[in-house]
Amino acid sequence: MASGDLTLSILGFLGEGPMHGYELKARILELSGHLRPVSDGALYPAIARLEKAGLVERHEEEGAGAARRQVLTLTGAGRAELLRRLREPSDLDISDQTRFFGLLTFLSQLPDRADQVRVLRRRLGFLETPASFFYRDGKPQRAEEVPDPFHRGMLLIARATGDAEKRWLRQTVAELEHQGVFSPLRLS
Repeated sequence: MASGDLTLSILGFLGEGPMHGYELKARILELSGHLRPVSDGALYPAIARLEKAGLVERHEEEGAGAARRQVLTLTGAGRAELLRRLREPSDLDISDQTRFFGLLTFLSQLPDRADQVRVLRRRLGFLETPASFFYRDGKPQRAEEVPDPFHRGMLLIARATGDAEKRWLRQTVAELEHQGVFSPLRLS
């Protein structure tokens, strides 16, 4: 898991409430799965950096047995940094699907729906910009133009996924802007 992803995950999960390092690691692994696993060698130094920066605090609590455990809490500065990252995601957070899904995991923590809508509109704008995995003469190739069946498969899968995501983004933006409440997802 990349450093920016890991920082957002730590801040985001702690934004939901205090937890100990083992629980935090389990939640991050549930989110990232086998695609971008996080090791102790990455997690605990990242927590230490956030603690040193004043974004996370650590305190001891009684454990289930005799052992005490370290509980991590987001500070006021940590919450402000989380909200800034959610409100102003990097271009990579918008363009990379896995990073965008990480962003979506915590986007409900932004208290202002207009901020949520701005993030979703950025992703929608990115998806609506013509692009391809393959180019010929500087122009993106469509699946129907690609003779390699595996390249064609990549393009067809990306198109179907992109179409579904754009429908969801448009619907969610409309709901956030007009209704203020979520209704069941309609994909057609």
